[in-house]
Amino acid sequence: MLIQDMFSEVELQRDVKVHAGNLDKRGLVSQRSILVLLLEDLFKERASEDHGYFLSVTSLKSIGKGDVVDESGNMVFTVVFTCRTFKPFKGEVLQGVVHHICHRGVFLRCGPVRIAYLSAWKMPNYHYVPGAKPVFISDDLSKIEKDVVVCFLVLAVRWISASRDFELLASLNADSLGPISLPWSDEVDL
Repeated sequence: MLIQDMFSEVELQRDVKVHAGNLDKRGLVSQRSILVLLLEDLFKERASEDHGYFLSVTSLKSIGKGDVVDESGNMVFTVVFTCRTFKPFKGEVLQGVVHHICHRGVFLRCGPVRIAYLSAWKMPNYHYVPGAKPVFISDDLSKIEKDVVVCFLVLAVRWISASRDFELLASLNADSLGPISLPWSDEVDL
């Protein structure tokens, strides 16, 4: 699967509520104020099962005429916009940063995905080494430890509606997967 498959542009519609205190003397509200409220709403919503994580609003298509919704003067504007999203799929190869290691496996973070679990069973030729800083070491001495970037295959994706999050099950059972060295991550002692 290509990188462009996990990212997409989707057209969405949301109702944005503007409190009466945000209206000017003439009862108008600026486009900027509506956009700020839209971004706040998307930040709280975080993600959807259909589209994935909301990353950015890329364009405003239209802002409808505001409708007064109650006697206090609060208004609702229907906003149509495009949004860049990230949704992980089974079979994709992704990169994540190790944030926790236990004897049964490794927990990674991958962009907005908070939990990607890589079971010790899905790490061929890696062995758990306990201690104050536990690691998994392979037969060729490559290490999976805290803060290391790991390239992995997505085996399964699960939507968790309560936290509005996706959880991933990962594997290293394919070619070119495992810890990777990033050019800017090597420390140089001078």
